[in-house]
Parts: sequence; C-alpha cells; structure tokens
Amino acid sequence: MAGGIGARFWPLSRQHHPKQFIDILGNGETLIQATFKRFTRICPPENIYIVTNEIYKSQVLEQLPLIHEEQVLCEPSRRNTAPCIAYANYRILQINPDANIVVAPSDHIILKEDLFIEVVTSALNAARENDWLLTLGIQPSRPDTGYGYIQFDESRSYAADSRIRKVKTFTEKPQLEMAMQFLASGDFLWNSGIFIWKLKSILAAFDKYLPEVDQLFRAGIGKYNTAEEETFIRKTYTICKSISIDYGVMEKADNVYVLASDFGWSDLGTWGSLYETRLKDEQGNAVVGQNVMMYDTRNCIVNMPKEKLVVLHGLDDYIVVEDEGVLLVCRKGDEQQIRQFVNDVLIEKGEKYV
Repeated sequence: MAGGIGARFWPLSRQHHPKQFIDILGNGETLIQATFKRFTRICPPENIYIVTNEIYKSQVLEQLPLIHEEQVLCEPSRRNTAPCIAYANYRILQINPDANIVVAPSDHIILKEDLFIEVVTSALNAARENDWLLTLGIQPSRPDTGYGYIQFDESRSYAADSRIRKVKTFTEKPQLEMAMQFLASGDFLWNSGIFIWKLKSILAAFDKYLPEVDQLFRAGIGKYNTAEEETFIRKTYTICKSISIDYGVMEKADNVYVLASDFGWSDLGTWGSLYETRLKDEQGNAVVGQNVMMYDTRNCIVNMPKEKLVVLHGLDDYIVVEDEGVLLVCRKGDEQQIRQFVNDVLIEKGEKYV
C-alpha cells in the first residue's frame, strides 16, 4: 500500500512527493525501495503489487525498475485501506484464486529483516492451513499513544507457533493512562498494520462484514487486467466510501489472530518515531544537515538541506525541519498537531506549500 501522503512528516513529505518515495533515513534508498527489496525475499518480484494513487504511478515505476506497469494498481482518489485491499483482492483473483497474501504499508521500517522473514513465513503457513485473518503484533516497548493496540487471548495459542494467539479486542490510539495500563497488563501488542491471509478468507470476510464495498469491486470481475479496468475503477471510486480495513473487517471478524513479534519495527508515522530510529549525538540530537551548529540544545530532531547554515540555541525536545521553502519548528510532544498545521496552511496559503 503506497498511496498515503504522510502529512505528519510535513514539510519533508508533500502531496506531490510523499514520504514513501523519500530516502528519509539517509541510507541511499527510499522507504518503498526498502520494502520492495524486503519482500523479494519472500516472493518473486512479479508477485508483488503496488496500490497507489494514480498521481504516484510514475514515481513507483521509476523507483522500482523490476515492477511492470500492470503490477501498479492506481486509485483515482483516496478511500483508506479497505477499498485499496478490495481492489487488489479482485485483481489477484483473476490471476490466482488460491493465492496467499501479505498486505503491508510501503513506508515502515524493519530493522531485523531475517526475523521479519521468519515471522511472515510462519504466518503464511498458518493462514494457508486455517481460515484465519492474521495480523502482526509488535511487542510494545513504551506506552505509545500514536499506535493502535491489539489485546490477545493468553489461553488460546496455535500449536504450530505459540506466538500466534486469538485476538480479543482492537483499540485505536489510546490516551497515555490507558496505554500505560495496556503495557502493564502484558496481553496487548502494537498493531503493525501488516496482514496475512488466504485470498478466499479475506474475500469471505469482505462479503460478510463489508458487503457494500465488496459488491462494488466484485462487479468488476471480467474487467480486471483488461482495457476496461481503468474506467471501471474510476467510476467505482466515485461511489465507494472511505473506510479502514481495521474498522470495516478486522474489528468485526471472529477469526482474527495475531502473531506477537519484535523485528525492529516502526511505522515511521511521525518525526518522533523517526527520532527513535536515528543515530544521536551526546546531547541526544538526531541531525541531518552538514551545516547545523547547536548550542545548549538537546533531544531534538533536525532535518536541514545540506547547504543551509543553521544555528540553534536553547532548544529541548523540538522538531526543526526545512524543505522547499518551508520551515517547521514544533515541540516533539505536540507533533500530532502537524496534520492541523498542514490543513491550516492549505486553507490560508494554498497548495504550493503542502
């Protein structure tokens, strides 16, 4: 899934060039390139499909030269994750009705890739043998309020892999006090947003729990992978509602399981989450930029163009980012407000800056 705009990474992430297409870690590859390379260890490149907004099609093909045009599914508008997955379901159904599927965002960080491959392989084996909807849960290391949480049933595990447990509840991003209780209880995991299932299982789940979306995409059978697909999808997206797979299916289904894991994951949703992954100096500052001078400044994340001379004094726990003529200075603890900043900029200053 590669259609998001990464608003919380503004101003580095913009509508015309969002974070999945940026070398945000400074290691020579973009997030979508790293994700693609990771999944080529699980399946051949021709079995990888990218669902993205139509305005990003050229960026996908440019950054992933092993991908052919027919592997890029273009959405004409953003409708959240459930329609995105429904579209891919029916495209894959035309090719292989017996497919086993991994659904993953294009912009996550996985630091322990060997362990990730082992976890996904085990989940694929479990999904192949059972009518389950599996998700990967991450062992929480702190009471983070930026993630959703999954509660599992400690008494019901899968014999072939005891890390796989029946899901009891899903909770959207909680308040800090509740997140602390979740962490203390020991039976909650972060929701990674990575899913594994048989195509037949997810189609049945859509039919049962989200029939209004399923029927729209089912009507395209016979048109997928033909010249008629683009016209059909464009019409379908004008009438399809926006809804997440979590809310539309996962929170309602009774055959949902979670595999508890810890493979160095971050959804890289905010500047704060990027700060956690970057190398820091002795004052706890994570800095990108060759001409940044810092005095009495600590625990900050700074991202500056390499030619920009920047002098910072007296800051503690701040985000300082400049890109394409936009400067953001914001307390890390207030980073959830960046979405609102972007909306306000759009209204007051226009699309040029977002």
